[in-house]
Amino acid sequence: MSASALLLLAAVVAVAAFVQGASGLGFALIVAPVAGLLNPGLLPVMLLAAMIPLNLYIMLRERGALDLRGAAWISVARIAATPGGSLLLLVIPERHLGMVVGLATVLAALASVAAPAFTPGRGAYMGAGVITGLTETTTGVGGPPLALVYQHRPPSELRATVALCFLVGEVVSLAMLLSTGQGGTELLRPTLLILPAVVAGVVVSRFAHRFIDASRMRVFVLGFALVSGVVLMLGM
Repeated sequence: MSASALLLLAAVVAVAAFVQGASGLGFALIVAPVAGLLNPGLLPVMLLAAMIPLNLYIMLRERGALDLRGAAWISVARIAATPGGSLLLLVIPERHLGMVVGLATVLAALASVAAPAFTPGRGAYMGAGVITGLTETTTGVGGPPLALVYQHRPPSELRATVALCFLVGEVVSLAMLLSTGQGGTELLRPTLLILPAVVAGVVVSRFAHRFIDASRMRVFVLGFALVSGVVLMLGM
């Protein structure tokens, strides 16, 4: 990847880390389409690795609002579905990965917009976990199913619980991909290069997350996801 492309990716990552730190969602939806356009080979390993420190920080910052029951059901289903995502990645050629990421991003954003209000139960938690396990292991994008479950809960609960679910799932997915040879450790080098951008974005969000209108931020994230997903699909 050229220096200019790396700088562009770092800028996008900083914005995405700020958005996720402030709203609890959006990092993968923002970064995955851009990374797919710049270098599809970075997905999903780079994205999963970058999100581990990000979500660890958010989870610790908002730990008082955690929904441990929901997180437990989601994580059990998420871990059970991870091998299925790994198998999907085996059958998707790298040249088509950008199309898959773009399509997954657009469908996830549309589902987030269209979903009606509801009170989540065990079935909703486990359903979200299964879908997240498949899509995040394959493309790095897994937030929208969790957003659907927690979209009508207090913002602090959404941020904390989604961060914990992400953290567990990302560690499991990354370990499986690396252990099965579907992502070499050389793909972790770009993560180290963009890590300062992750830190910068999430640190700024620390001072802003209490004052940002969550509904407007959600509209921004979903709008960006739709546009970038379509661009990625057309570009591939």
